[in-house]
Amino acid sequence: MTILNGLGLTRIPPEGEALRAEVRAFLQEAVKDIPAHIRAKSWSGYDPAFSRKLGEKGWLGMTFPTAYGGHAQGAFARYVVVEELLNFGAPVGSHWIAERQSAPLILKYGTEAQKQRYVPPVARGESFFCIGMSEPNAGSDLASVRTRAVPNDAGWLLNGQKIWTTNAQHCQYMIALVRTSGEATDRHKGLSQLIVDLSLPGVTVRPIEDMSGDSHFCEVFFDNVQLAPDALVGAEGQGWEQVTAELAFERSGPERLFSSVVLFDQWLAFLRTEAAPRTESLRLAGQILTRLAPLRALSVAVQEKLVQGQSPIVEAALVKDQGTVLEQYIPAAIADDLMAREGAAIPHELLLTLNYLTLVSPCYTLRGGTRSILRGMIARGLGLR
Repeated sequence: MTILNGLGLTRIPPEGEALRAEVRAFLQEAVKDIPAHIRAKSWSGYDPAFSRKLGEKGWLGMTFPTAYGGHAQGAFARYVVVEELLNFGAPVGSHWIAERQSAPLILKYGTEAQKQRYVPPVARGESFFCIGMSEPNAGSDLASVRTRAVPNDAGWLLNGQKIWTTNAQHCQYMIALVRTSGEATDRHKGLSQLIVDLSLPGVTVRPIEDMSGDSHFCEVFFDNVQLAPDALVGAEGQGWEQVTAELAFERSGPERLFSSVVLFDQWLAFLRTEAAPRTESLRLAGQILTRLAPLRALSVAVQEKLVQGQSPIVEAALVKDQGTVLEQYIPAAIADDLMAREGAAIPHELLLTLNYLTLVSPCYTLRGGTRSILRGMIARGLGLR
């Protein structure tokens, strides 16, 4: 249990909390005309104009060095902004991956030329990245990826396929985990990450429609795509190290807790209109809040480890796993509560929001790592296997 013992109760420092009131005031105006069932899409919602507004406010690239268009603020200031964006259901999907992990990856491992080229547009909300990790027949077993980049006189020749690539149809770039040497049986050896310009010849992006009717998941094909030598991020063969560090950022933030929060807020607002809310409804509200509070505390504690320069991979997996459990529980439990009201007039917008989250919530178990993979990681980290 050494890993969990290393997590202490962490409070967001005052300089981070000081931003919250300003962000809330901005968002109350910015999203007031967006229906709840649209706001429920939040971090898959594509709105580049909104992303540019955040860039103008200085709320993108907050932790980036000023030399690369950032604002050199603390990670907890960014945490507060992200938490409020998700709480209000703001459409952050355009810049989400680029600002959360692609630009930080380039800042950590990239060349000076890569930092100057790719990072400032991300901070302005003008440049968008997608993640090229998962593949057909590989899933969360990233070490078995088969997409390959072969060095040649012009740089790298890329062939293969990626899947579940969120918003790839809207992005300019992908950071792809590919095999640059060895074979799939070599597992972690010979993996590298490359920056792929998605407008290059040989790149095909095909959106995949999900049950809700959205098409933010995509499959991406590479057919003899010629990349320049400077497409490589860091050193050849360093991909696995980069990906494991990157996933700690992807799995531990508020987005792993708040995917169903717009529905929860809509439901609470409905309960407040009732003269005498059902006892079962009040009990359910308490259950959700008492599960959310410790998970949020865990997420903040993991953020503190990231601030300290650590790589809390197992702890981040725990946030993602248990956050997913709660995010899927909320629409199921609220559906049961609403359907128990025979003949009650339930607001149409509340039902639309519930319908959307009911359809989309099964994917929460997949994105950012499947439940079986994450629980295996957690068990190993706790010494249970």
